[in-house]
Parts: sequence; structure tokens; C-alpha cells
Amino acid sequence: MRVLALDTSTEYCSVALWRDGVAIERCELAGQKHSEILIGMVDALLRDAGSGIRDIDGIAFGMGPGSFTGVRIACGATQGLALGANLPVAGVCTLEALAEASGKAQVIAALDARMGELYLAAYEKRDGVWITVAEPCLCKPENAPMVPGDGWFGAGSGFAVHGPALDGRYAGQLQGADGGAIPRAVAVAVLGAARFAAGQGVDAAEALPLYLRDKVALKTSERDQR
Repeated sequence: MRVLALDTSTEYCSVALWRDGVAIERCELAGQKHSEILIGMVDALLRDAGSGIRDIDGIAFGMGPGSFTGVRIACGATQGLALGANLPVAGVCTLEALAEASGKAQVIAALDARMGELYLAAYEKRDGVWITVAEPCLCKPENAPMVPGDGWFGAGSGFAVHGPALDGRYAGQLQGADGGAIPRAVAVAVLGAARFAAGQGVDAAEALPLYLRDKVALKTSERDQR
């Protein structure tokens, strides 16, 4: 099986190709230029692999949460590529991709959502499968959902921006944290391949974003109430 994966949910733009358990990846710090470089990165990745888009069995994409614009770019590119090649797609939560990329078995994945908030979820790997311990949510660090026991590892920009507050919230439960971790496409590819293998691929029209915040901009009065 060959799975193409895309992630543009953070300031990084990454693409990966998973082939029967082996993955190759390209990742660049894109800032706000994801739409300018994404398709070129896909073309270069496939060329390096000696493959074309019609050699792919499915496309996995980071569906969010994350940057609103970035998540929409990944969804749009996935739809366009999949429709053109008649391929199934699989959306992967970026927080689960963070957990997969960490290499740990118990992960609190947190991305900075700005406005003093986080996108956060907790996962535990059991028998090679990620189990959701705390569902993806939008929260303030001091109100982050609690998790059972200890031995948890923190991953993502949420720990870089709100480290002290999260350390306090999960006092005695964290064994470490990596605030520089990102949901890379290689992790999206691994998780997407498992979904395709389980028959969970869907039509390209269903390449939809996962939004946890209804409003991007707040009025001054609304900000003052938070």
C-alpha cells in the first residue's frame, strides 16, 4: 500500500509517502506560504520516490485542529489531488499525529490556539493502537482535562507557550515534554495507512476540517469576559 500524507496545520508544511511500512518525508518551515509550496513539495516527493499520483492508494491529511488557514489548505489540496486521481482519503486529527510522532506511549498533545487557549487531547497506545483518554478540545491551560495516573509525556507548542500552567495542572503526572514537537506528515501517513487498511477511507468530498473553535476573532467585550 502507498499512502500520500499532507499536514499544514502549523507553521510547518510537510508531506510524506508511506510505502508498506517505510516512509519518506519532506518538511519545511513555511510561515504563511503553505499554499505556495505544498503542491511543489508533493511533486518533488513523488518524483524522488519514482511514483506518480496514480500510483498512490489513498491520501491522508492533517484535518486539524490547528491554524484555520493551514487546515483548509490541507483539506483543499487533498480534495483536488484525490478527485483528480479517484482516490480515497482519510482525515487524521493533528493531536493524534502529535502523539504518534512523540514516540511515547502516553501523550498529552497540546497545540497553542492563541487567545490564551489550547487545542488539547490525551492518548495512550495499547497493543499498537492509540486509545483516546481525553477527547480533543479547546480549553484554557488551567482547565485542561485531567488524565489518570502518571508517566505522561507532553508534546506540542502548547507546552512551549503554556508550560508552567500545564506543569501545574498535571503536577506529578508528566515525565517530560517537548514544546517543539509538531504533527508531521510522516505521523499522519502512519495513522492514515492504518485507517485505509481497516477500510476507513472515504470519498474525496469528505476531506473536511476539524474545527474546535467556532469564532476566530473576538470583540473587545468578548475578550474581556474570557
